[in-house]
Amino acid sequence: MEVVLREVHDSDLPVFFRQMNDPEALRMAAFTPKDPADRDAFDAHWARLRTSSDVLRTILVDGDVVGSTAVYGEPGEREVTYWVDRAYWGQGIATAALRALLAEVRERPLYARAAADNTGSLRVLHKCGFRQAALARGYAQARGEEIDEVVLTLRD
Repeated sequence: MEVVLREVHDSDLPVFFRQMNDPEALRMAAFTPKDPADRDAFDAHWARLRTSSDVLRTILVDGDVVGSTAVYGEPGEREVTYWVDRAYWGQGIATAALRALLAEVRERPLYARAAADNTGSLRVLHKCGFRQAALARGYAQARGEEIDEVVLTLRD
């Protein structure tokens, strides 16, 4: 299995939109757009991202689009994010993709956030060198309630 990152292509966006509308994945991610099914909002969001200084990458596995990963935000406060199609969970793809992104983006510190009960995502972040820096509470749109989240930092 070959995990590769590349720049985001227009043809990736319908795949990302489908992935972001998986109810189980939305619940696990927790912190999602207000209405993930709003295609106009999705397109506007990606149009803004693609003209920003953020580092956006498509995750490919053996040539197939399986998700996305990014570094975004203001210098000194930049965060990582990733989304992998649920059909590919538990195969090491998120870890491989995040490691590739971190090798490309050498800026430190970097931050990450995950729902406290998202053990899969927390495991990926720890494997990539992120360490818990704080606990917080935030409104999780996908769950319709405030939940605990873990704030992590990568220093080196």
